[in-house]
Amino acid sequence: MVRRPLGNHHHGPETLLVTSETARAEAVATRTTEAVATRTAKLRDAVTRARFVLFDFDGPVCRLFAGHSAERVARDLVEWLERQGMHGLLTDEERMHPDPMVVLHAVNRRRPRSDLVTELEARFTQQELKAVISAWPTAYADPLIRTWSAVGARLAITTNNSPQTATRYLASRDLTDCFAPNIYGRTEDLHHLKPDPHCLNRALNALGAAPSAALMIGDAPSDLQAAQRAGVPFLGYARNERKEKLLRDAGAEDVVTSLETVLSILRDRN
Repeated sequence: MVRRPLGNHHHGPETLLVTSETARAEAVATRTTEAVATRTAKLRDAVTRARFVLFDFDGPVCRLFAGHSAERVARDLVEWLERQGMHGLLTDEERMHPDPMVVLHAVNRRRPRSDLVTELEARFTQQELKAVISAWPTAYADPLIRTWSAVGARLAITTNNSPQTATRYLASRDLTDCFAPNIYGRTEDLHHLKPDPHCLNRALNALGAAPSAALMIGDAPSDLQAAQRAGVPFLGYARNERKEKLLRDAGAEDVVTSLETVLSILRDRN
């Protein structure tokens, strides 16, 4: 037990008794404060040091399927496959999955580089393009993109969505000049989808960027894995606790729950 005097260092009945539990709590609080300060400094360094920024599209830039349900798109792809006589190509779980990318991946695994995959990917692209009209901008994404571009960073889109979809959305937000022509997305070679680093490497090569001078912003473990394989530092964006847990569990160290944090760092850099 530790005695800690109150007031002007007088002793007596007013002396505060600080228990070992209190001391431990204070030590934990100190360590927590120091850890937060360290993470903040690390994030600030990553943001201010980046000369090239690679944005995933659906998540960090917008919610593509906010008004055009991804589950409905997945169901459309499954129904199209069944009309082609391919009901048995998917497992029951894959047929019911709400993510259309799961359907695309599954078909590509079983019919790689086939006409079926080409047609399915084209159908998915058309659904994505329809979704652009009702997509929701991610909070603070537009000003962050414009600010990062204005301070001299070069930006690229590196996404598993179709490049046509990203291009159409950016044009609708008057953001094309911040990225063009560096928009790299899904091709017919679906084995190049993230976590394969193919689209990141294409962006780095086009920008003439060393991986260590870049920063990848993504919202999924596949983004993190692609960044790691490309040797690019990674910043996770998580719009909810579930997304944050997925990123943390995958090993992401730097994760923000709002892009306002990154925008503030850029605006305060000078």
